[in-house]
Formats: sequence, C-alpha cells, structure tokens
Amino acid sequence: MVKEIVIIGGGPAGLTAGIYAVRGGADTLLLEEAFPGGQIVNTTMVENYPGFPDGIDGIGLGNAMQKQAEKLGLSIVYDTVTGVEFTPERKLIHTTGETIEAKKVIIATGSSPRKLAVEGEEKFTGCGISYCAVCDAAFYRNAVVAVAGGGDTALTDALHLTRFAKKVYLIHRRDKYRAGEALQKRIAHSDIIEPILNSKVVEVLGTDKVTGVVVENTLTSEQKTLELDGVFVAVGTQPRSQVFADEVKCTDEGYIETDAHMMTSVDGVYAVGDIRNTVLRQVITAAADGAIAATHAVEMLMG
Repeated sequence: MVKEIVIIGGGPAGLTAGIYAVRGGADTLLLEEAFPGGQIVNTTMVENYPGFPDGIDGIGLGNAMQKQAEKLGLSIVYDTVTGVEFTPERKLIHTTGETIEAKKVIIATGSSPRKLAVEGEEKFTGCGISYCAVCDAAFYRNAVVAVAGGGDTALTDALHLTRFAKKVYLIHRRDKYRAGEALQKRIAHSDIIEPILNSKVVEVLGTDKVTGVVVENTLTSEQKTLELDGVFVAVGTQPRSQVFADEVKCTDEGYIETDAHMMTSVDGVYAVGDIRNTVLRQVITAAADGAIAATHAVEMLMG
C-alpha cells in the first residue's frame, strides 16, 4: 500500500493533522493501535480548550475530533506499528498486518504514563495500581485510595476520585503542588482529600491486591504505612518514541527534535504533540502541531 501521508497515532495531534491533510486533498491514512483520543480520554474534564466555557470531558472531546476527521474522509486503521525505515527518498511503516509506503509521515504517538518504579508496582498493576482515574475510579466506591503526583493530572484525578472513594490521600514529593491555582483551591476545600506533601511512595504493599503503601518523607527519610485499597499514579508521562529512536534525532529523554514546520531530522518525516521536544504539552498545542505539520506536508506534496 502506498499513501501520500501516513499519520501514526490518533490523539489530538494526529487527528488534527488528519483533518488538515484530507482537507488539503492528500491521500491520508491514520494508524492507531488502540482507540483515538490519546491521553485526553483519561481526563475527567478539559477546562482550558477554547470553545467550551463549561469544560468538556476528555472522551467527549476525543470522540468529537475523531467524528470530524472521519466525516471529512480520513481513513483510520487500527494496527500496531512494529518498525519504520525512513530516508528522504522512501518511508516504510511496518505494522503487524502489512508494510505501508508513504511520501510523508507524521509521528503523533504521544506519551504513556510514567511509573513510580518502586517495589510492588508491577506486581499490583491492575490489582490496585492504576494509571487512569477516569477508567478505574468507579471500582473504588467507599474505598480508601491514594494519588501519587502533584501536577494538574494528579489533582484532577484526586477530585474525580472524591465522587467514589471515602478517603483520598494526595501524595507529592515537594512542599507544594505544581498544579494550577484553581485546582489547588478545590483540593483545599475538599473534606475527602488529605494532602501528604514532602513525601513519596517507596513501596506498594499487598498479597493478591493492594492493601497499603509505604510513604517516605523526602526531608527526614521517616517512613510510615498507609492502609488503603488502591493507588493512582499521576507522575507525568514519557514519550512513546522507541520505534523511531534509530531513525530520527531525539533528545536524551526520548523526545523527537523538530523545526518550526514540525519536520524531524529526516526530510518528509514530522513529529507532533507530546512526542516532540517542546516547552508546553497541552491539547491545544498538540492540535496546533498537527495543523502545522499537515499543512507543510501537503504543500511539499504539491511542489
């Protein structure tokens, strides 16, 4: 199969790229291994995307983007990319089902949740350890849970969990949370959330499922055990760039380097959204990246 543009990844960056590519008249295919929407489907409420004064849930926004892209004619294929071969002259994308040749490639694979890397985390993933509060909060009705993290996602997760859990510990390694002021005020007014600052989870306890965590004070090294039923990890993300690392230039952290057109070190290969080296990773910036890359790719195809 040969396509003019192949987009790898179906989050806001990839779907926006698809919208601009098909509107530009390019024969475009989007590859997505799971379901469109990207990280926003794990977000209870997106409150900073223009046009939604009351906010919109992440799943709803992702579904709307997909519906719009497909209505315009974007073809979405659900398959996993297992390898790529990029040269300025030829670009091959190997999937579990076939090999696709593209004239232009837009990488939009985004990021995946960063792990705590502590004892017990791997063992209890899916049995009390979760990386998606929106997905799993309902399993913890009237339970005691903890959220590890201090950014917007962590605080949003904690607030969402108050709809189900009877107690939410909010554990952060620093002396104050990094989230926006509005979220911090909502946390402060919650009777269910108990902040635990200057602390980190060092071990997850349990037998068949999670029964507690060991928390260590980052200033005194004093440890204590919290008895609980579940842990929600929200300590950031890491780029999903492994399959591309040998083909395009990346930072030491794995983010793909791009120019102002979102072009990577290989002519005709672009990177957009959370996977690229940038100063801000938000839904709106991901969408903007996708629009820029697709517009440039279409222009290059037209000569």
